[in-house]
Amino acid sequence: MLAVAIGGAAGSVLRYLIARAIDHRAPVTGAADFPLGIFAVNVAGALLLGLIATALLERASVSEPIRLALTVGLLGGFTTFSTLSFDSLALIDAGRWHIALLNLAASAAAGLAAVWLGQQLARL
Repeated sequence: MLAVAIGGAAGSVLRYLIARAIDHRAPVTGAADFPLGIFAVNVAGALLLGLIATALLERASVSEPIRLALTVGLLGGFTTFSTLSFDSLALIDAGRWHIALLNLAASAAAGLAAVWLGQQLARL
């Protein structure tokens, strides 16, 4: 439990810092625009989860606390379905339903592709 808590805390802080940095550098920001920071974090987290989980399960022999700290904790705290949902609802509320649908569809497709790519990279 402690390993998951420590990993989750680190992942949450990383998510906040990276998403904020991306959103501040994006040319257009605000609640009615595409939430690029969270999108990027979620796709990167999916890639890393595919890579790390596959490498740890298929290639490396690590303890369960380390595996759980990295996958459930760090990457679970790093990625966020709740923020994806909240940002999409904010877009709908702002009348930007087409961007909300793009956000949801692109996040699901890119996340799935990223996990697959991570798995393939781990198997090289």
